[in-house]
Amino acid sequence: MDPDLITLDHATPRRGKTAYDRRDNLLLCCPECNAKKRDQSFLAFLLHHRERAANVLRYGQHLSPMLLHMAKEIAGPDAAARAERLADPDYPYAD
Repeated sequence: MDPDLITLDHATPRRGKTAYDRRDNLLLCCPECNAKKRDQSFLAFLLHHRERAANVLRYGQHLSPMLLHMAKEIAGPDAAARAERLADPDYPYAD
């Protein structure tokens, strides 16, 4: 993926409300996923694209605890454990 193509997406769709532009509601997103998500809720998108929940765990530590918990439940225990290992700065096998 070309880093110049990365977009910002709102975990909770803003629907014209600027209050949703807070840091804990924004995710880096490829254009393809941003287009797939559209104005769906975060939960609806992750339930239809479970593989993306692991990415949220790995790269979304700035998100609210509720969103991270939801992603952890959807990703499953193996993906959650892997994301936790990769988040450890002392873990020698980052991919």
